[in-house]
Amino acid sequence: MKKIFIISAAYMSLVFTSCKKDFLDKNPNDQIASETFWNTEADVKMGLTGIYNVMRDRTTFNHGRMIWDGLTDIAYTKQYPAIAQGIIEPTTGSVVTNIYNDCYVGISRANIFLANADKAPMPEANRTMYKAEAYFLRAYFYFILTEFYGGVPLYTTPVTIEEAQVKQSSKDVVVAQVLQDVEKAVAGLPNNSYTGHAVKGSALALKAQVLMHNNKWAEAAAVANEIINAGKFSLYNDYQKLFLTEGQENNPEIIFSVRFLKPDAPMITNNDHNPDLIGAHGHSLSALKNFVDEFEATDGLPIGQSPLFNPANYKLNRDPRLKYNVRDENDKMIVNGAPYNGESWTTPYSIEKYVNWKNAPYSFETRSDQDYIVFRYAQVLLIYAESKNEASGPDASVYAAVNAVRARPTVNMPALPAGLDKDAMRVRIRHERVVELGMEGLRYWDLKRWKIAETIIPTIVDPSGIKRVFNPAKHYLFPFSLSERDRNPNLEQNPGY
Repeated sequence: MKKIFIISAAYMSLVFTSCKKDFLDKNPNDQIASETFWNTEADVKMGLTGIYNVMRDRTTFNHGRMIWDGLTDIAYTKQYPAIAQGIIEPTTGSVVTNIYNDCYVGISRANIFLANADKAPMPEANRTMYKAEAYFLRAYFYFILTEFYGGVPLYTTPVTIEEAQVKQSSKDVVVAQVLQDVEKAVAGLPNNSYTGHAVKGSALALKAQVLMHNNKWAEAAAVANEIINAGKFSLYNDYQKLFLTEGQENNPEIIFSVRFLKPDAPMITNNDHNPDLIGAHGHSLSALKNFVDEFEATDGLPIGQSPLFNPANYKLNRDPRLKYNVRDENDKMIVNGAPYNGESWTTPYSIEKYVNWKNAPYSFETRSDQDYIVFRYAQVLLIYAESKNEASGPDASVYAAVNAVRARPTVNMPALPAGLDKDAMRVRIRHERVVELGMEGLRYWDLKRWKIAETIIPTIVDPSGIKRVFNPAKHYLFPFSLSERDRNPNLEQNPGY
């Protein structure tokens, strides 16, 4: 049975906003950290579960992360249209504020946990593992913050309101702390396949991503290669089922995920991405034609160069990942013995990834057990390929990593052509990241770390007819919210805001 991290308790966050009113909420931070809790191994495990539970927040860590692709050239989101159009200010709120707050909730819980995990009697091997999981999660939360805000306030112990009022540390300092936490996680986590709790491979995947995002190419390649050589993970044969409940239990490709279990802790991405619901939820993320056109013909050529491409039937003779990622109004579904199609189409292309049509017809009450994948083996292969290519060019190992992703049995795309130089291989790897990882919330980070966001994003016109805006003088970072700077007067605003 799926292991699930369900906890009713929610700690007070660093920004001191409460969640559910239950045991831990009724006890202030100093009591949680004292004799009222942390007396048994069960208490410690509950505290650890509280950190994991933060990742079920749909704004930042699962559904919300997918919607970040709606700020790029491959998708549109009606949840954040103003942000996509460059209307981002300290008073914007929404995702600009939520990512900051959500990550610090997790950091606060991790800090409280690490300050108290040594109090309860238990086998030391268990304690080491639990603390390693907390270090991994704290590192992940801080990594997200650096991607959106650059330097941020750095707290590694529980703090009071007054102690929280500090100037942000530089991004380099925060990244160094992330890597330090990851090293502790790697040292203490079991070297097993993933079954729900973070393992050594989870921490190594995070380390590789952090290093790659900070242009530490040779180091990132070495860490990714360590995962590859360990042999604990592999590509799953069925690309589509990788994202559905039926294919996720003990899946060899999943390295870390956000775990869900209905009815108490369900995933609702099915609702938000399907075209059946109208209003703010249904079709909240829709693919753009740019994304559709990115998928090659089955001969491995771009559609503009392939004789196999048929504009009248655009899915014919295409990379199979297209049909696993995108559905249009002409696709036929039979639900309960009758033809079925959604009602609410923002663009001609609905998202297929993570949407389980067995749950149709949808309502606002539809729930599922699907897990949201944070790290998977295909990512590691592409991290290795990109980092190795940037570090030393396209050797045989770079080809092998990309071709492995393309050769997945349900994909079966041709191998890359021989003789690519470093620049040509870079183009191929960036293409592969789009078609393999599209609608998983990584494109926004990619465009920014490649420093091409100001070139790519303004080429997009939203379905409303409004052109996207990306101002490189300010939009590479989000602003700190006005309310956060009111709470912390030492926090310096990011440039341009």
